[in-house]
Order: sequence, then C-alpha cells, then structure tokens
Amino acid sequence: MSASRRSGTTDELGPDEPEPAREGSDGSDLLAALLDGMDAALCAFDADGTVTHWNREAERILGWSAEEAVGRAGFAGWAVRSADAEEVEARLMSVMDAPGRQVNEFALLTKDGGRVLVRTQSAAVRGPDGKPAGVYCAFSEVHAQIDLERSIALSEALLEDASWGVVLVDADLRPAVVNAHAARALGAGRTSVLGRPLGELLAQGVEELESALTHVLAEGAPPAPAELWVSVRTPEGERRRCWRSGFVRLASPLAEEPVPLGVGWLFQDVTEARQGEQEASLLRFRAQQLHRAARAAAECEDPAEAATVHLDFALAGFADHALIDRVADGAEGVERVRLVRIAATPSGAPGPSRLAGRAGLPVRYGEGHPAVQCVERVGTVRADVGSMGAEEARAWALARQWPGDAVHALCVVLRSRGRTLGAVTFLRGAGRSAFERSDAMYAEDVAVRIATALDLAGLLGDDR
Repeated sequence: MSASRRSGTTDELGPDEPEPAREGSDGSDLLAALLDGMDAALCAFDADGTVTHWNREAERILGWSAEEAVGRAGFAGWAVRSADAEEVEARLMSVMDAPGRQVNEFALLTKDGGRVLVRTQSAAVRGPDGKPAGVYCAFSEVHAQIDLERSIALSEALLEDASWGVVLVDADLRPAVVNAHAARALGAGRTSVLGRPLGELLAQGVEELESALTHVLAEGAPPAPAELWVSVRTPEGERRRCWRSGFVRLASPLAEEPVPLGVGWLFQDVTEARQGEQEASLLRFRAQQLHRAARAAAECEDPAEAATVHLDFALAGFADHALIDRVADGAEGVERVRLVRIAATPSGAPGPSRLAGRAGLPVRYGEGHPAVQCVERVGTVRADVGSMGAEEARAWALARQWPGDAVHALCVVLRSRGRTLGAVTFLRGAGRSAFERSDAMYAEDVAVRIATALDLAGLLGDDR
C-alpha cells in the first residue's frame, strides 16, 4: 500500500472509497465479545480441522482456555480420547459436504481428565467464493439441554393439554397467555381474553384475585394454594365458581437481577366439592338445631311457648325475622282467609319471640298476601322484592305488615291432624340470599313442630 493511500489522500482512494479496516479494529473486538457472551459453548475449525475459535462457555465446560485450544489440530489427545478422535473429527468435518446442520452427541474430555457428554450442532462455514472454508460447532452439556427441552415440553403441555387452568398474567395484571381449560372456565376464547382487564372477565372476586397477583409480584409465591370465589361473566349470565389457585412469580433468566415478567396462575374448579361440603355442613347444623329445639320445647309447660322456642332455634343462620299467624276464629265459611298474629320476633333489639294476638284481631293483610296464599293453597309460598330500589323495597315490606328491612319472604303452612292452623313466615334482609328449595324443606320441618305445639295448646279450639 502506498504512502498516499495510508494517509487517506483523496486522489489515491477517491472521495467515496472507505479506508480499509486496520488490524485490531472494532470489528474483531465485537466478534470476540459476541462469542464470549454466548450462552452456548462454541468452537470453529478451518478446512484442515485446526481450531480457530473457542469461547468462554467452552472453557467453562471443558476447562481448556482459548489460548490452549486455538491452533490445535482437532480434538485428538486433549479434548477427545485418542481412540475416539478419528470418528469424532470425521463426523464434525463431514458437515462441510452436507446441507444444513447436523446434531451429534460426543463424550469430550475436560482439562482435569473428566468426561462430559455434550450435544453438538455443527454447520459448514462458507468462504467468499461460496465453498466450505471450515466448520463451526456449538455444544452444551446433554443434561442441560435435556433440562431445557423438559422445561419447554412442560410449558407446552401446560398451555395445551393440562386438565386445570393455566394463565400467564403480565405485570399489568392482564392475561398474556391462557390454555384451553382456562379459556373455557373464563367463558371466552383463548385469544379474546388476552390483554383485557380481569374486571371485564369477572363480576365478583376480581379484587381478591388482583390483590393475590400483586402480592406474588412483590413477595413471591405463597406457601399454599388459595381458594377464591368469583363470578364469571358469560353470555348466559354470571356463574358463581370456586377456584383453588396456586401462583408463581415469573422472572427473566436473562437479567442479572430478577425482573418480574408476571405471574403464573394455575387453578382448578372445586365449586361442586365446596358446595357439597357447605350443604353437608348446613344440613348437620340444621339437624342439630331441630334436635336442640325439641329438647328445649319439651321443658316448656305452655305449648304456645314451645312453639316460639322452635321459632327461635330455627332463626339461627336461617332468617332475620319470623312470625306466626293463625287462622282467625270463626273463619269457616268465609270466602277470604283472615289471620291473627300470635307470635313474632322483636323488630328492634334481638331477643326471644313474643306471644301476641290474645285479642284475636285479624292482621291487615291485603289481597294476594303471601301468608294468605300459603293458607289458601295449603303449600309453601316464596316472595321477594326483585329489582326494586331501597325505598320501594321498604314500602313493599311495610305494605305486607313486615319489618321494613325484609326483602325475601318464605311462608309455610301450619298443618296438624288434617287441619290448617295458620302460617309461619320467615324473612331475610338485603344481606342474605333469597330462599331456595333446601330452605323451604327446612322451614317445612320447623312448621310441623310449631303446628304440633299450637294444636296441643288448643289455640284453635273452643276452650281458648
């Protein structure tokens, strides 16, 4: 190269011709940094089988430094046993005459004399003329590769075939990946839930779920699964479900310090099991209440007082208010049923039910009142306020001669010895759910005991 070309004069190089790269330029430094920064071990050979490149991961696995490895002719005698060297080198160098990459497994020697089973991927290096100029070989310990493959296989299985829901939630608490089971549980498709706020998917329970996810992002996985009750929004309406949930924090393996990528949320629907347990527990409690009420009523001298004992025991965990109405004296042959209030729970401070109605004055029940319907039909009648506002609901209850906070009612007929004696009414406030069929069955059991006590007291007989 001439002096003028080295000095960069334009009449030799031309105005647009770049200056050639000098030895030790940034290009070779960048290549060295890239090779040493790779997670996989890498070595390269020229066309004669001489080692030309050796990165730090290769040094970590085998113990040989780049200064010790580069320039050696193949692996024979140092990285491979002499007896295996010919076969190993033949399989590595054969890729120069084959398209694509080749995968092999070899037993290599470490510097301290140990053996390491590695899995290699090798491919030909092409020269400027397109002809093979050498081979590069990336390798890793087989157990590490198998661990990686297992992790990938596990992830794919969880997100495809798992029999429980799997949701990957990003740091903004929005679903990033869901499996098929989770999509069905959320009542939507696998892609339609992605990126949506959880509040759009769940009507109730979203606060508890988001609180759990936030805790996992900040503190890590909880020590045990948690059970969350939620209401899922579906095209058919809201569905109440119980999900047994486990959480794990996801962190990037590429960062020096753990960087949260989100939360892995795994859940199983245990609604039927929990509802069965709740129903069984409720049945046991109600059976115990009936037993206790019978024992307490047996100690009452006045059968009418025994009726109120049954009423008070039935209220526990069942209703907020209750009252007993009997058919008014002389009601036979009258078209419209008239009822007299004989017992009621106190509307203010809690306490035992009080007997009333000694004067025999009928209650001002309007036409179509649930208690009247109950007596006329000789069956159970349920009623509630529906979608009324607070003021309308209060007016609804007061118009029926009930406490103002009543929003759900259950009227059960009192029958004894083939006669209709009256009705017992159970009332619930807004904090309770509406009466269901199982509640009606329990109320009917209580009504049988109350009716027997009232019949014994002779409240409908001529002697009263």
